[in-house]
Amino acid sequence: MTQPIDEKKGTGATTATTDRGGRKGLREAALSFLVWREKHIKEKNFVLVLALLVGIFSGLAALVLKFLIHTISGLLTAKISVDSGNYLYILLPAAGVILSALYVRYVVRDDISHGVTRVLYAISQNKSRLKKHNIYTSVVASSVTIGFGGSVGAEGPIVYTGAAIGSNLGAAFRMSPRILMILVGCGAAAGIAGIFKAPIAGMLFTIEVLMLDLTTVSVMPLLIASITSATIAYVYTGYEFEFFFAQSEDFYTSRIPFAIALGLVCGFISIYFTKVMNMMEGFFRRFKNRWLKTVVGCVILSGLVFIFPPLYGEGYGSITGLLAGDPSSIVEGSIFYGEGGSTWFILLFIFLLVVMKGFATSSTNGAGGVGGTFAPSLYVGCMTGFIFAYGLNTFILPEGFVLSTKNFALIGMAGVMSGVMYAPLMAIFLTAELTGGYSLFLPLLIVSTISYGTAKMFEPYSIYATRLAKRGELMTHHKDKAVLTLLKVNSVIETDFMPVYPDMTLKEMVDVISQSKRNLFPVINENKALVGVVLLDDIRNIMFRPDLYRKMRVSKFMTAPPGKIEIGESMDAVMKLFDNTGAWNLPVVEKDGSYVGFVSKSKIFNSYRRVLRHYCED
Repeated sequence: MTQPIDEKKGTGATTATTDRGGRKGLREAALSFLVWREKHIKEKNFVLVLALLVGIFSGLAALVLKFLIHTISGLLTAKISVDSGNYLYILLPAAGVILSALYVRYVVRDDISHGVTRVLYAISQNKSRLKKHNIYTSVVASSVTIGFGGSVGAEGPIVYTGAAIGSNLGAAFRMSPRILMILVGCGAAAGIAGIFKAPIAGMLFTIEVLMLDLTTVSVMPLLIASITSATIAYVYTGYEFEFFFAQSEDFYTSRIPFAIALGLVCGFISIYFTKVMNMMEGFFRRFKNRWLKTVVGCVILSGLVFIFPPLYGEGYGSITGLLAGDPSSIVEGSIFYGEGGSTWFILLFIFLLVVMKGFATSSTNGAGGVGGTFAPSLYVGCMTGFIFAYGLNTFILPEGFVLSTKNFALIGMAGVMSGVMYAPLMAIFLTAELTGGYSLFLPLLIVSTISYGTAKMFEPYSIYATRLAKRGELMTHHKDKAVLTLLKVNSVIETDFMPVYPDMTLKEMVDVISQSKRNLFPVINENKALVGVVLLDDIRNIMFRPDLYRKMRVSKFMTAPPGKIEIGESMDAVMKLFDNTGAWNLPVVEKDGSYVGFVSKSKIFNSYRRVLRHYCED
């Protein structure tokens, strides 16, 4: 007689078998499609389809991120009064950072900060591969951080998200590393296009910041992804610009000298902002206790936001107020409410916002929050442009000669962004697409170019690229450096050199030579540490003298290598060592000095040509 429990067991086993069979069937169908695609659709054509998908998914991700930020922020600040200081400004930013830190540390369990830098690292060092969780984790963490008042932007996280979408979608369809790189760029461009409704700026971001070359292969996918994402944003949120700007005053050629001066000011403000960010990052890095770092960061952030409420969140409300020509709105919600009519106080208050924004942004990220520097750079630029025009109008310029504070606030946005990100074209088009200020193209060009040139004179790399450049891991538009960045020392090490030992006799050395196909022999001791090398040419005059076979030992005729390469060194440093020593082969050692193998120029040149053909293929 069959027992009921046996029936249940039988049913469960059948269900499990069916599930496994179903999954196996899906895998087989997917593999069949991949094989069919590889046979019937060329890679350069299929990448256009993937770019469209990347644009759709990244555009939707941007919508979700903006919705979450605005919903959380709206719910938390609905009852905050604008006519006095509110202690919620102390609690909310700290609460958001702590929640984000908890989520990252105990749920994500991976570092997801510095999104743009991590995308650059993936392109340069990880064959453009990003983890699957990056598709959503940055969206969750940054929406909480910014929604609760963290003084950062949502653009860095959406770039990370879009890049992860492109990387994982390309990997799912077994795209080559070269195509993966393009899809990562498509995702980043689509993220910017979707969150700002700025398709041209999105594409330029990929070219200038991520440093992807604009080739015949990459231009169409980048355009398709950016336009698709921006279209989704327009469909769901309307055709209004991100910031309302009504140009009520024309920009006259007589204002060009002031635009040049503003470009210089924005350049130095950009340098200051970058220095503060790097300094504070180093400050927080010194904390060994993660929770102490979070507490210190929250105290700094909450104190700054309480004294200067415009530092709360992305700060887009303050930008909108200045672009509308309403400087008095800047003190709303602060303990200084009522001082908005004082010219001196307005100038001082906005100047302090420019000074403190970098500290607020770095404290948010240093404490464990997740956000980017796009919005902060726009914010600082808007404040800088406004102060510049407002101060000149009030204290210096003669009556009747007035600079438009709205116009200069707008072009200041492009100036500081250009100087911080080293992306002048992106800054110009992003500012124009955000505000509709296309009629201000001339001053935008002037200010962005001068600001970029000024910042470049003092800092060789942008705020995103500095960390990687210091480690030699940054891929740039410079073809030689880009290819060397893609090459790894481990991939060119040769290990077929026969080792010898210091106490070996010349006879034993000759025996080793007879079995080797090389003319170079590493000398290692009992600890496998490299102590010297023997060149066949150096002993050719004694190796045929039997009378020396027992008398001479390797320690007598070995020589020191002209240089040593340590495992993990960048290929750029390796090539400099080759140039400095004039050697054709150099030994590779571990950190402790133990011998690994040799690297030859010929091997590097062969690998270089192979990577260059692959990297530059159109």
